[in-house]
Amino acid sequence: MKNQIVNLLSQNIDVLSSEEISQLIETPPKPEMGDFAFPCFRLAKSYHKAPPMIAQDLKDAIGDQAFLSEIKVIGGYLNFYVDKAQYAHQIIDKYNSTDNYGHSEQGEGKTICIDYSSPNVAKNFHVGHLRTTIIGNSLYKIFTKLGYKVVRINHLGDWGTQFGKLIVAYKKWGSREAVEEKGIQELMDIYVKFHEEAEKDDSLNDEARAWFLKMEQGDEEALEIWQWFRDISLKEFMRVYDILGMEFDSFAGESFYRDKTANVVKRLTDDGLLKESQGAMIVPLDEYDMPPCIVSKKDGSSIYATRDLAAILYRKETYNFERCLYVTGLEQKLHFAQVFKVIELMGNDYAKNLIHIPYGLVSLKSGKISSRKGNVIFAEDLLRESINKTTSIIDEKNPDIPDKEEVAKQVGIGAIIFNDLYNQRIKDVIFDWEKLLNFDGETGPYVQYTYARASSVLRKIGEVPDTIDYNLLTDEASIGLLKEIERYPQIIKDAADRYEPSVIARYSIDLAHAFNKFYHECQINVEDETTKYTRTNVVKIVRYIIKDALSLLGIQCPEQM
Repeated sequence: MKNQIVNLLSQNIDVLSSEEISQLIETPPKPEMGDFAFPCFRLAKSYHKAPPMIAQDLKDAIGDQAFLSEIKVIGGYLNFYVDKAQYAHQIIDKYNSTDNYGHSEQGEGKTICIDYSSPNVAKNFHVGHLRTTIIGNSLYKIFTKLGYKVVRINHLGDWGTQFGKLIVAYKKWGSREAVEEKGIQELMDIYVKFHEEAEKDDSLNDEARAWFLKMEQGDEEALEIWQWFRDISLKEFMRVYDILGMEFDSFAGESFYRDKTANVVKRLTDDGLLKESQGAMIVPLDEYDMPPCIVSKKDGSSIYATRDLAAILYRKETYNFERCLYVTGLEQKLHFAQVFKVIELMGNDYAKNLIHIPYGLVSLKSGKISSRKGNVIFAEDLLRESINKTTSIIDEKNPDIPDKEEVAKQVGIGAIIFNDLYNQRIKDVIFDWEKLLNFDGETGPYVQYTYARASSVLRKIGEVPDTIDYNLLTDEASIGLLKEIERYPQIIKDAADRYEPSVIARYSIDLAHAFNKFYHECQINVEDETTKYTRTNVVKIVRYIIKDALSLLGIQCPEQM
């Protein structure tokens, strides 16, 4: 109905565009002030009249409208009172006109690549990796909902000098039996051992560089050991992804591009962009107020930036993406600014569609996570602890619930994801069990419980005919809920425009609040069938949207809690 009001105003205002009018329209702070308000102050200079007089002129020009019960001039505002029965009719009809409410075709025929998760091989998957994984997965679901083809890329950190160090450590202090038995933990232990010993004997670093150079040159032994370490790591990572219910379209990590970096160097050389600096090859970026982008080291081996450049060129050629998104920590902001600028200097106009999506740090309630202080939390341990804590809550409150283990998993994992996505991604995330597993706060379990409540209503009532008397949906609680329902398609678009899943997480809380107000103030399972079925049809819509919204965050909804 806002669009209808915009159209009416556009017909009578010749100094503002429809978009400008739409942006000016406000929602009054109190219901008695109407449903929409248009401030006339900006028109005073153009029309040489006081705002209240302009508002009165607009009211007279618009006249009576079937979908409006009243138009009032309040100060310098023109306030619109929607005919609530008609409003309810429009919203419910809009929902019923599709089997995928909130879906859009804006991305039809377009591809978006999202680079996220990307843990380092031979290192544990810790809670820091959870952030990129959870945010990236949600963005994948949001853009898919808008009709885009989305390619989910897990750019594994599986190449670099650290593997030279690991090979040296394995040969000096490791064994096949220990690695097979302990997996990543053994690789981590010998990696730490390498750094301790390298502080006493710097020649170990020379050995490590030599082994990595062997990897780059295709040495069979070096690559065989490296591949073994990679396979062990990926097996561990997949266990975490399985718990989260997440999949990827590509696990092409840094190693995938090792035979593609020479072409990057050649193109940069041919374009006259590459310069020698102290033995290394760089692209100077002084005029863009950035340090140089190092492309190859003194010994000719590639580095992180080289492989990122190769990855961008490969992805554009392979997927012809409209946009390529990189979900990584804020500390990589400069790195991606440099890489994107080099792509631009190579003459690629799509550089503007390479987008870094940064996020804040993860910390415990007791303080920051630090490997040196020994309070690193592994992602799998955190997820399983959340499931176990949820199981204890269920045992206390509803021990006879069907499929208790599955419910505990859905709620426990959902609580972790929602806690991450509820605040803007650039903000730090704090793990506070008391808060994130609260069934009454602004949490995932609260929204899931609201879904379970709606499901319970529908189970009790059974089959629901399309019997609706829109005049029964004109009370404050019903209209408030319908307004939240109406917002959902725009909420999805806003989340996509801002690369911000928190928009959907916060909306789900608003919808749950509005539904619970409706549930308490408008009795649903009553004797009068018209009233019962009218309100139950609204329950059906809310149940669908909660489930759909949480699915866009990567969260499942249990039918009972």
